[in-house]
Amino acid sequence: MKKRIVIIDGNSLINRAYYAMQKPMITKEGIYTQGIFGFLNMLNRILDDYDPDYMAVAWDMRAPTFRHEAYKEYKAGRKKMPAELAMELEPMKEILTAMHIPNLELEGYEADDIIGTLARRGEEEGLDPLIITGDKDALQLCTHKTQVLITRRGISEFDLFDYDKMLERYEVTPEQFIDLKGLMGDSSDNIPGIPGVGEKTGIKLLKQFGSVAELLAHTDEISNARLRAKVEENAQLAAMSRKLAEINTHVPLDIEIESLRRKEPDYEKLVELYTKLEFNRFLRQLNAGGAGNVLTETVSDDTEYEKHRIGSPEDLKLLEALPEGSEILLRVFGNNDHVETPVIQGVSLICGNQSFFVTMEGQTEGRLIEILNRGNFRYAGHDLIADYYMLMSLGLRNPVTAFDSAVAEYVLDPGRSNYDLKTLSFEYLHTEIQSEKEFREANGQMDLLGQDREAMEEYGAQWCRNVKLLRRLQEEKISANGQEKLCLEIEFPLIAVLADMEVEGVSVDRGTLEEIGGSLSGEVDGIEAQIHELCGEKFNVNSPAQLGPILFEKLGLPAGKKTKRGYSTSAEVLEKIRDKHPVVPLILQYRTLTKLNSTYVEGIRPLIGSDGRIHAHFQQTVAATGRLSCTEPNLQNIPVRYEMGRQLRRAFVAGENELLIGADYSQIELRIMAHLSGDENLISAFNNGDDIHRMTAARVFELDYDKVTPLDRSRAKAVNFGVIYGMSSFGLSENLHISRREAERYIQEYFQKHRAVKEYLDSQVAYCREHGYTLTMFGRRRYINEIGSSNYMTRQLGERLAMNSPIQGTAADIIKIAMNRVCRELTERGMKSRLVLQIHDELIICAAEDEVEAVKELLRRNMEGAAELSVELSCDMNTGRSWYDLKN
Repeated sequence: MKKRIVIIDGNSLINRAYYAMQKPMITKEGIYTQGIFGFLNMLNRILDDYDPDYMAVAWDMRAPTFRHEAYKEYKAGRKKMPAELAMELEPMKEILTAMHIPNLELEGYEADDIIGTLARRGEEEGLDPLIITGDKDALQLCTHKTQVLITRRGISEFDLFDYDKMLERYEVTPEQFIDLKGLMGDSSDNIPGIPGVGEKTGIKLLKQFGSVAELLAHTDEISNARLRAKVEENAQLAAMSRKLAEINTHVPLDIEIESLRRKEPDYEKLVELYTKLEFNRFLRQLNAGGAGNVLTETVSDDTEYEKHRIGSPEDLKLLEALPEGSEILLRVFGNNDHVETPVIQGVSLICGNQSFFVTMEGQTEGRLIEILNRGNFRYAGHDLIADYYMLMSLGLRNPVTAFDSAVAEYVLDPGRSNYDLKTLSFEYLHTEIQSEKEFREANGQMDLLGQDREAMEEYGAQWCRNVKLLRRLQEEKISANGQEKLCLEIEFPLIAVLADMEVEGVSVDRGTLEEIGGSLSGEVDGIEAQIHELCGEKFNVNSPAQLGPILFEKLGLPAGKKTKRGYSTSAEVLEKIRDKHPVVPLILQYRTLTKLNSTYVEGIRPLIGSDGRIHAHFQQTVAATGRLSCTEPNLQNIPVRYEMGRQLRRAFVAGENELLIGADYSQIELRIMAHLSGDENLISAFNNGDDIHRMTAARVFELDYDKVTPLDRSRAKAVNFGVIYGMSSFGLSENLHISRREAERYIQEYFQKHRAVKEYLDSQVAYCREHGYTLTMFGRRRYINEIGSSNYMTRQLGERLAMNSPIQGTAADIIKIAMNRVCRELTERGMKSRLVLQIHDELIICAAEDEVEAVKELLRRNMEGAAELSVELSCDMNTGRSWYDLKN
C-alpha cells in the first residue's frame, strides 16, 4: 500500500479560516484566535480523512521573491493582512511544531514553490502527494499521483482534483493550466495576462494551439481579427505572465522527505498552547484521543473526606454537630420549578473534611431546613441562585454567600458566553465533569433508588470539590484585579436577594390579563383588516415571503437588497420607509401588538403558579455591563412605548392588604457622567434641581432657559443620552429626523459647552485602547476587544462601548448596592414587605399597608445613599395597587 504525504498551504488555509468565522475569537489576553481555530478544525479533518504518513506546512515569507524581481508590480495592490490575523501566524506555527509537523519557508520563494518541490520529490520517493490549499494556482501540480484539494466554501467544503479531473473541469492539462493563467492573468496576484482574454477564450486558444509559446509563434492563425491584434500587441505580457504563474518545483530545500514523517505530538506543549489560547475543544480531543490522559489538575485536593449518607431525620445529627457559622460547599439536586413548589431530590454538602449527601425523604426535608437556619452557615457553590431558590422555597432564610464560582468568573470575564462548571473545570483544573444535562441523560430520571442515588452522591461531591479547587485560582485573579469588594460586597450578597425575589414572585390578576389579551386580539384583527384594505388583497401579514412582494413590487416601495429568500421585511428596513406609505406604520404596529399578545399574554398564562404569582428567573451572569436580566417571562422588556404595552402592567398587582411601591432612579446615567467627568455645569445643575434637558437645550441651542420649547428639550434629551452612548452624528440625525450636518453641529456645540465631558470620554477610549478593558467606579471590568480591530466599523463600536460601559456599569453597580441594602434592612427590621422586581433603574417592593411609609423612607434612603457622588442621587417614588399605577 502506497504511503501519502500531505502538504498544506499555511497562508491560504489560515486566511480562509480567519474570514470564514462569523465573529472574532479573542482570548482574555487579547490574542485573536479564529484563524488558528479554523485551521485546526481543517487539520483535524485532514488527519481523520487521509491519515497521512508524512506532513508539512509551507508558508510565504515577507521578503520579495524571484517573481517580484521579474515584475515589480507582482501582487501590488493586494489587501494587506489584517493585524489581528498577522498575530495568529506565530502561535499557529508553534502548535504545528508541537505536533511535530514541520513549518517550511524559504526566502526568495513562495509557499507554492515549496509545495511543488515537495510534491515532485515525494513522487520520486514513491509517495502519493496530497496538496491542501485554497489557491487554484496549485492545480498545475496535479499528476496521476499528485492530488490537489481546493477549499471551496469557507473551511467546510472541498473540491478534489487530479489529472483526469483537471481535464474534465478545465478541458486543459495541468501543464496547460499554467498557459491559461498566462493568457487570462490573475487579478489576485496582479498578473496582467492579455487584456480581454478570459477563461473561455483562453481555453479555446489552448485547444487550438496547445501552449502560449505555440500561440505566439502562430498568431496569424487566429481567425478573430480583434483577438489576433490583442494577442500580438501583448505577446511579451503573455509570456511574462506565464512565467509568473508557473510554480518552481526545483526549490533548493535543504530537507529530507524522511524528516517529514508523522511523529507523536509533544502533548505537554500542546496542552500549554491550547490552554493559553483557550481552546477547550482541542484540549478535550487530546484527552479523548489515543494520547491517554494528558491533562492533570492544576491544583489538587488531597483531603480525605469522611462520607455520610443521610436518609432519615436521625442521621441529620451529624449535620447538627457542625459548628455554627461554618462554611459549607453546597449543591442541590431538584427540578428548580418556578411554577409550582420545586421538588428537591437530594442535597450535597461538604464542610471541612466531611462530605454529606442528604436524600429528601419523609421528614428529612423539614429537619434539614431547620438545621440550616439555626446553623447560620456561609455557603460556597456554583450558580447558587438555583440552590438557594429551591431551599428557600422550602423555608431556608437569608443564606449568606461566601463564594460562587459562576459569579466569580462573571466578575473576571463578563463577556463570555457561558459559566457552566464543566467548562470552568476544564479551563482552570484540566479535569472533566459532566454538565447537569449530561449527568441526567446518563443516569435517567433520578428516583433515589440503588445506583441512581449513588451516582448523584458522587456527582454532588465532585461538584463541590471542583468549586473548592476553582475558588483558589479565581480568588487569586480577583485579588490581582482588585475586585474583592465588588465580589464580597455587591455580587455575592446579591445572589440571595435575587433568589428571594424569585421565591416571593409577583401577583398576577388573571382576569385583567385575559381582558388585555382580548383587547389585543381585537386590535390586531382591526389593524390586519386595514392592512389588507390598503394593499388591496388578503395575505399573511406574518409571512415575509408574502409581505415582501406586496410592499416592494405591488406598492412599489423602495426595497433593500433582494436575497435568495426574497425581500427583507425586517423592522430596520420598514422603519426607513415608514413615511413612504400608510401601510408601513400599521405593519410595525401589528407586529408589536402580536408580539405583546404571544409573549406577554399567551406566554405568561402557563407561568402563573397555583399561588397566583409569577416567579421569574433573575440572571446575574448575562449582561457584560453588569446589568441584571430577567427571563420566563422577561418583565424588563415589556414595550411600554405603546399604551397597550403599558396596560399590560395592570395585570401585575399587590396582594390583599398590600401596595406596590416603585422607586426609580432619576437620570442616573447622566448623574454618573457628571460625577465621573467632573463637569461643573452638569454637577451644579443636578444639585440645584434644574431640568437637565432644558438646561442642555438652552446652552447648546443658545436660548433663554425660559424660552426652551418642548421640541428643543426633546432634542436636547436625545443629545444628552446620545453623548453617553457615543452616538455619531449619523445616529443622532436618524434619531431626531434632522440633517447629518445639523446633528453634527449639536454634538460639537455640546462638547464646546461641556469640555470636561469630552475629555472624560476621550480618556476612557484611550484607557481601553491601552488596557483592553474599561472600569466602573466599583472596579467592574468590561473587556472590549473591538477597540483594537483593524476594521473601522468594529473599532468604532469598540470606542462607543468604551465610552458607555463605565457609566452604564456604574449604574448597574449602584442599583445592586441599593438592592442589597434595602433587603438587608427589611430583614433586620423583621418587616413583612418584600422586594419583588428590579427593572433596570427601578426597584419595586410589595409592601404591607401598615408598613408603606416606613418602606418608602428606607427605600429612598438606601437608594439615594447607595454611592457617594458629587451629584445627588434622586429617586422618583410612586405607590399603587398595580404596576401600571406606579408609572401613571
